[in-house]
Amino acid sequence: QVRAVVSGGGSVQAGASLRLSCTASGSGFENYVMAWFRQAPGKEREAVSCITRTSLDSYYADSVKGRFTISRDNAMDTMYLQMNDLRPEDTATYYCAAAQLVSIVNMMCAGRFDDWGQGTEVTVSS
Repeated sequence: QVRAVVSGGGSVQAGASLRLSCTASGSGFENYVMAWFRQAPGKEREAVSCITRTSLDSYYADSVKGRFTISRDNAMDTMYLQMNDLRPEDTATYYCAAAQLVSIVNMMCAGRFDDWGQGTEVTVSS
């Protein structure tokens, strides 16, 4: 079941910026902890960033700290990922995911996240 539309990916040069959006359908967006995951070809899926229900707290993978910013607008049922200073190693398919119960492990949300919608591809060339 598609729960969201994910958009904003593309092909850019290193140093460029992109903003990903995840717009949910249905009600209850505000009840979920939201996260961005990514998976590069041949690599394991990794958590990029997560944000709590009221945006009180957000967490980032070390590899993106200082470059990526996660945010959400509960009135618009939308989550964003602003990605600045993109690097070739950021190349991956990015997924929007949601969870109702999470814990914080190694300064990142951990829990049973369900993907909402399709992924969006980000390609960064050097």
